[in-house]
Amino acid sequence: MAFMLIAVTLFFALAGLFALGIGLSSLKRSATTLAENDAMLLITKLANSPEFSCGQAFEGESNCIDFDKILALKNHINDYRGFWKVTEISLRILYPKHEGADIECNQGNVNICNIIYIYSRNVDAKEGEKSNFVALCRKENFEGQVYDKCEIAKLIVSYENIEQRE
Repeated sequence: MAFMLIAVTLFFALAGLFALGIGLSSLKRSATTLAENDAMLLITKLANSPEFSCGQAFEGESNCIDFDKILALKNHINDYRGFWKVTEISLRILYPKHEGADIECNQGNVNICNIIYIYSRNVDAKEGEKSNFVALCRKENFEGQVYDKCEIAKLIVSYENIEQRE
């Protein structure tokens, strides 16, 4: 009788551990899905947020990001720590196409750069990413005339993939 009680107890303990393992796996999957959804929602909101948008400076462009605001934001990014619940926000200039290796943008190389790392948070887990196409605009001066120069860029938001943690 004692042997039977021990066997039944072990059986239920193993069955409980199995159910707990499946539940935790489902929980990690749900957390990753939520992070992915948050990244997608953030992408749709970033281009129109005051920190990024062109506003009325570029004749009402929609999905427009002000290049000068982004460069200024990079210098004050520590003020935004914890504001965005993602691991990285970056912009990649797609057109006009820049040949060669990636060159990160700063105030001195705006005509030859092709990537801007706006926000980055170090994490151990591999990341997923979501992206959207935007117009990246800035004011240029050519022979005394100021004009709007817009390029096609991809706004990329990376999120933490909790499922791939060890």
